[in-house]
Amino acid sequence: MITRCSIVAFCFVFLASVMPTTSALAAKDDPEPIVIKDAHYGEVLYYFFQEDYFPAIVRLLAAQNRSQLEDHVDQAELLKGGLYLSYGHHLEAAEIFERLLADNVNPEIRDRTWFFLAKIWRQRGYLDKSQQALDNIEGELPKNLQREATMLQAQLLIDGGDYGQAIALLQDWKGKTEWSRYAQFNLGVALVRSGHIEAAADILDELGDIDPWNEELTSLRDKANLALGYALLQSGQPHLAKRPLQRVRLEGPFSNKALLGVGWADAELDRYDRALVPWMELRGRDLLDSAVQESMLAIPYAMAQLDSISQAADHYLNAIEAFYEETNRIDRTIGHIESGQFFDDFISDDPLDSTGWYWRMEELPEGPEARYLFHLLATHEFQEGLKNYRDLNYLWNNLDNWQQSIEVFSNMLETRRLAYQERLPEVEATLERADLDGMVDRKLEYDSLLNDIEQSDDWLALADKREFEMWGEITGLENTPALRANIPEADEVRDKIALLKGVLQWDLEKDFKNRLWHIRRDLRQTGEALVETQRSRRQVDQSMRQQPLEFEALSKRVYGLEPRIEGMKMRVEDSMAVQRAFLQTIAVGELQAQKQRLDIYTVQARFALAAIYDRAATVGEASIQ
Repeated sequence: MITRCSIVAFCFVFLASVMPTTSALAAKDDPEPIVIKDAHYGEVLYYFFQEDYFPAIVRLLAAQNRSQLEDHVDQAELLKGGLYLSYGHHLEAAEIFERLLADNVNPEIRDRTWFFLAKIWRQRGYLDKSQQALDNIEGELPKNLQREATMLQAQLLIDGGDYGQAIALLQDWKGKTEWSRYAQFNLGVALVRSGHIEAAADILDELGDIDPWNEELTSLRDKANLALGYALLQSGQPHLAKRPLQRVRLEGPFSNKALLGVGWADAELDRYDRALVPWMELRGRDLLDSAVQESMLAIPYAMAQLDSISQAADHYLNAIEAFYEETNRIDRTIGHIESGQFFDDFISDDPLDSTGWYWRMEELPEGPEARYLFHLLATHEFQEGLKNYRDLNYLWNNLDNWQQSIEVFSNMLETRRLAYQERLPEVEATLERADLDGMVDRKLEYDSLLNDIEQSDDWLALADKREFEMWGEITGLENTPALRANIPEADEVRDKIALLKGVLQWDLEKDFKNRLWHIRRDLRQTGEALVETQRSRRQVDQSMRQQPLEFEALSKRVYGLEPRIEGMKMRVEDSMAVQRAFLQTIAVGELQAQKQRLDIYTVQARFALAAIYDRAATVGEASIQ
């Protein structure tokens, strides 16, 4: 059984071969953090590790289509293969893995990958491809994987009918692990199928008498005892068959067949009174089990052999009535299945919080048909088909939600369009008031003026308002007529005015370079701001030209989604109808097989009952004579 843990581990192992930064993943159990360079890949991994595989694969495919995973090309392709595998798309997944294997990867990683592919192929029934994958393993796998690979090879040989090679591969198995017990069981099965009953009996008898330490080995022990018991029965050794059959648990999944076999072992030894004990126990169990149905015929057969004619006839009548009622229930179930409602019951109350390979049904739907579901769900083919049907239903609901969201997107688009149309006149008016060309001309004039000031060393041109007014006052005092008189007081005032003028001139000349640098810096920043403003203006103009086109493109895209989604929903509905028909074929075929078996048992019961009546009539006539 391929589990989610094994697939995730497989993906990480393969990641080690394509990501140098995470090569340590193949060598130790505690993996290094995965370095995420593309945000979209991180988003995909987030949903993947949440086990939300549908949003993960949708985002992965969308990101790949938009070339948004340039830094994680191989890792994304590998993850896509794992996601395909989670939905049971083994062909697409295997194609991706094989394509990645064609690159130069570590031999150990390559061998592990081929091993996982071999497991996938066998589970899906592609035995030839599974064998090819095993043949591609060149080196030695780690011990735990090597044991599993050897077991897989043996199972492929048994499936292919090559029991000799399977026996040769399994008989040298060493150790006392769980794998050795499975090897022991498969070896016994291969020996039985090849006709070596005595050799198989020793192996299966040892396995059937082990002290298991978990439920898995307990079930394996029951299977070994059951296989050995029936092998001995078929080889004409009923006296030896009882012991292994009696070791099967009474409450286990193999108890019905074991009880039936114990009864037949006693019947073969003409101990019909003892045979009735396990058969009567079977009679109260689920009638859908073929062992229980057979016991309902075996009980009156044994009673007839014990000359309990009346009781035998009653039991045959009870069996005929039970088979008749069960046949009617099967007919009603077949009608319910063919109506299509039967499969909708599987998903009607399910929140669809998980999809893909790992979905497991927690509760069976209520109704008279529920008792047949255990037998249907026990078949791998029906389970896989039901998962596919459930995933299709999930996809249809998801598309329906998207379709309902289109109206929201349409409202958002119209709101943005309305806001744009309302703001456009205000923006245009503001742009008209902004005389950028005039500002540029004024800036150029200032640059020219500053150059002239620098060349002429015109320190007075850079004086501030207070200094310039002070300079004007001083020069005004110099031109006062009274100061032209040749008197001592005028000379004193003229000296003071010259001193003031000299001090002010000295200050202006001293700060001239500094003021010139600051003004030139401000002009440079003003020029940069004007350039940025012109660029923004061009962007605004471009946006004003492009925005209507973008609205039109978005409108086509949003309103064009409706027919596309509707078409996809129709395709999904068609696929659901095909899948429903496929499931109906499986379910109806299984029920028809049960009905046919019941019909055969009913005919046998009627013939046996008629024989009993004839026997009773013959005995009555003989007693009269």
